[in-house]
Amino acid sequence: MSRLRVALAQVNAVVGDLDGNTDLVVAAVEEAAHHRCDLVVFPELVLAGYPPEDLLLRPAFVDGVAAALRRAAEATGPHPGLVAVIGFVERDGDHLHNAAAICAEGRVRGVYRKRLLPNYAVFDEDRYFEPGNESPLLWGIAGVSVGVAICEDAWADDGPLVNLALGGAEVMVLLNASPFHAGKRLEREHTISRRAVETGCDQIYVNLVGGQDELIFDGGSFIVDRTGQVVHRSSSFVAGIAVVDLDIAAGASPAVALPVVELTDHTAAASESLLAPQAAPMLTEVEEVYAALVVGLRDYVNKNGFGDVVVGLSGGIDSSLVATIAADALGPDRVHGVALPSRYSSAHSHADAEELATRLGIDMRTIPIEAGHAALLGMLGPSFVGDDGMPVDDADLGLTGENLQSRIRAVAIMALSNRFGWLVLTTSNKSESAVGYSTLYGDSAGGLAVIKDVPKLLVYRLCRHRNEVAAAAGEVPPIPVAVLDKPPSAELRPGQRDDQSLPPYEILDPLLEAYVEGDRSVAELIADGHDPALVARVVRLVDAAEFKRRQSPPGLRVTTKAFGKDRRLPITNAYRG
Repeated sequence: MSRLRVALAQVNAVVGDLDGNTDLVVAAVEEAAHHRCDLVVFPELVLAGYPPEDLLLRPAFVDGVAAALRRAAEATGPHPGLVAVIGFVERDGDHLHNAAAICAEGRVRGVYRKRLLPNYAVFDEDRYFEPGNESPLLWGIAGVSVGVAICEDAWADDGPLVNLALGGAEVMVLLNASPFHAGKRLEREHTISRRAVETGCDQIYVNLVGGQDELIFDGGSFIVDRTGQVVHRSSSFVAGIAVVDLDIAAGASPAVALPVVELTDHTAAASESLLAPQAAPMLTEVEEVYAALVVGLRDYVNKNGFGDVVVGLSGGIDSSLVATIAADALGPDRVHGVALPSRYSSAHSHADAEELATRLGIDMRTIPIEAGHAALLGMLGPSFVGDDGMPVDDADLGLTGENLQSRIRAVAIMALSNRFGWLVLTTSNKSESAVGYSTLYGDSAGGLAVIKDVPKLLVYRLCRHRNEVAAAAGEVPPIPVAVLDKPPSAELRPGQRDDQSLPPYEILDPLLEAYVEGDRSVAELIADGHDPALVARVVRLVDAAEFKRRQSPPGLRVTTKAFGKDRRLPITNAYRG
């Protein structure tokens, strides 16, 4: 029986911040050394940040990563017995590799190159990297034979882990930058548990944490023993280092022994008291989605150097959720709400917006748009004459009049953004974005679409969850009950409700999920039991709104297929199958 003390370095890297990312790695190496660890493991491409995308096409960037690796490797020099496995970009002639450096004694002792390159969903690693094809090696760390692999390598049934196990590996170290979507953590653990049983090896899975543009990395690093049991689980959405002692039973004699590069021959913490693994609780779907949105918003704002944010508050459910997430992510002093009532805004909606702002403790101002609305109607009046040559009344303008109000609001809120440097957060949800139920250059205009990937029904669940969390803590729930209870409405004409233009969300959301995320065809949707006329209408709306979505701001990804990197359809598209 051998003991291995491992530090799981679940860090929040920033794409392109080579110095800052290296500082994170060096600090974690020092912390691991302080705890007398034998091994410290970092996420995939930690020095570059993930995904670096077309930065990889710049030779100076790749050179910078190489320099960062040298500094990170040097940090192991003062700590004999400590091995660091660090994700980086390796240049090999004219090729690049997604690689892991095995560092000890102040230098890089070896490299593992990712063999399976994902090219689906948000991944396009084939665009940049060549797969590794070097002969596999094992690494001798504190008397334990350790195999190294990177992310996708562990997802294949007959992938690289099998060869490492047959060659004598006792422990697998897996570096990951696995983006979040609801339910992904359980999916990961089930997959790696199968690998543990198949290979007869303990699995150390370390994942990136933090937001990067629309992607959110949830961390949730874990260790699975050779029986498939999760023996350690780090917290989700929180950066930190977990130190765990693993007792490693000797494995069976390898079928074909792989070469073992001996790095350290003793256990640094052999005389220390045992550090028992800990397992953080699994979050429910609504808990993890809310936490993901908070982290994604916080990192988008802070990593890009923005200060405050501004949200248009209508008194509706969507803007209430966005403002609440912003206050949780940034603190109420960095969030500004703006009510922009028109002639059609109800008094109760304005009161609900004020009540929300009071409960959140955020700044709120009211800018009525009636003067601007009247001025634009007067300006456009000569062009809005009817067939009889008479001016058309505002009430008869229909969608033109409704969109005019939305665009006036966008002008006002963007003026505040320009004047004070506030980032505009848009409030459209996934259901609305899917069917184009938003105004181009109106409510869709802004810097970040916080709930762009959140269906309407989930919006309600998230609001109720946040209120329940507040109530359980003895606090006033932030979102007024009236906001949750009233029918959703854009309030752009008298008595308007969403269900006058769209099917009820209880019907619409499942249909959208099947078409957008499930890629179900029209025939399949009808066979699934959806009304044929409704299917035809919804599919037409989704396809016709592609040009709008292409012009919308980036949005935080929380489902298996978000509008953006996940779903790339042509705007000019005559297919209706």
